[in-house]
Amino acid sequence: MTILSASKARIPPDVFNRVVYRGERLHIKHRSGATAVLISESDLEELERAARREEDRRDAEEVRKAHKEIQKEGTVPWKEVKKRLGL
Repeated sequence: MTILSASKARIPPDVFNRVVYRGERLHIKHRSGATAVLISESDLEELERAARREEDRRDAEEVRKAHKEIQKEGTVPWKEVKKRLGL
């Protein structure tokens, strides 16, 4: 992530303070239609934690599916796998 000073980004001090100290989230619209959202670092950290939890949930579901498939289909011994692959 690129770090840019508030002054270089031309964020007025009152706007910066509203986001950082009051926890406000600001949706910024450009006349072209492009948008951005200004959030506090703590909000960003929470969003990242939520994304990791969702990723962990999907991973756990994939493990459950694989385990069911193994129970249904069984496994192949490593020696057999090497033989099939010509190793």
